[in-house]
Amino acid sequence: MIQSTRGTDALLETLYTGIIDAHATIRPAVAVTPLAYSERFSAATGCHVYLKCEHQQHTGSFKYRGAYNKLRLLSREDRAHGVIAATSGNHGQAVALAARLAQVSATVYTSAGTSPYKLEAMRALGATVVTVPGGSLEAELEAVRQAALQGRPYISPYNDVDVIAGQGTVGVEIHEQQPQLDAVFASIGGGGLISGIGTALSRLNPHAQIIGCWPEQAAAMYHSLQAGHIHPVPQGDTLASGSAGNIYPGAITFDLCQRLLNRSVLVTEEEIRWAMKAVAVDEHWIIEGAAGVSLAGALKVARTMRGKRLVVVLCGRNVDWPVFLKAVS
Repeated sequence: MIQSTRGTDALLETLYTGIIDAHATIRPAVAVTPLAYSERFSAATGCHVYLKCEHQQHTGSFKYRGAYNKLRLLSREDRAHGVIAATSGNHGQAVALAARLAQVSATVYTSAGTSPYKLEAMRALGATVVTVPGGSLEAELEAVRQAALQGRPYISPYNDVDVIAGQGTVGVEIHEQQPQLDAVFASIGGGGLISGIGTALSRLNPHAQIIGCWPEQAAAMYHSLQAGHIHPVPQGDTLASGSAGNIYPGAITFDLCQRLLNRSVLVTEEEIRWAMKAVAVDEHWIIEGAAGVSLAGALKVARTMRGKRLVVVLCGRNVDWPVFLKAVS
């Protein structure tokens, strides 16, 4: 359970201040992405469906917001040491680009199952990549250990107020683009994106429901929330590899998700696949599995929200081409 209401309140206050500061400061380095009205999905659901196009953000995902915000807030001394990060792919690319722009060296620890395409992209952006046996949690634990040993700043993919504040700028943009929204759907891995969006909208539009979406095969945060504490969860094969993996012990996103989420939705691999294909056919966009999760979640519950204004966050596009072709064929 939440350790203390007072502690979570203070965290939310600090985080909201950080989000507003980031929103005012990270331009033009971080793009304002479109909020596109989908005629196809609106007609199919009886809702007004808007797609938040984070797949059009630099490096192809929302992760660049948090990485850039964290890098800009580091002291000159910390930058001189270089940074360490852990990733399943998108966060590593984001840190690599933000570090290159800041002229800072970056070492990224990845799991053994990280996409070769994403590994190549990180190296192309100048990062040193170290592969760790095991899953994304093992990569995080090793990155934290190495950062402590080497005296270098660690940039978490989600367990960091500055990173979450960067992701929270998505929520501010959504409010500016559609202030009358009724609900926002986002896929959840470590919980940084939904925590940032939820914190922003809890102040800017308390009426809006914050709805978290997971693949049934890899729903670590979902099962931890159900249990009331973070614990390891078996991870199956999923198209949403970018949001798969277990949660770092003591992650602040756990308390934030407990406080902010209004509803949770689990989706099947077939539902993810259908969502990816539907976006490709109707919008002519390539999205990755984690983005398909949020759309699949919205489509799954839309019948209970007819007439409402729904925002679906398409969180990224970084999917291996053979995986995408197989998914949509």
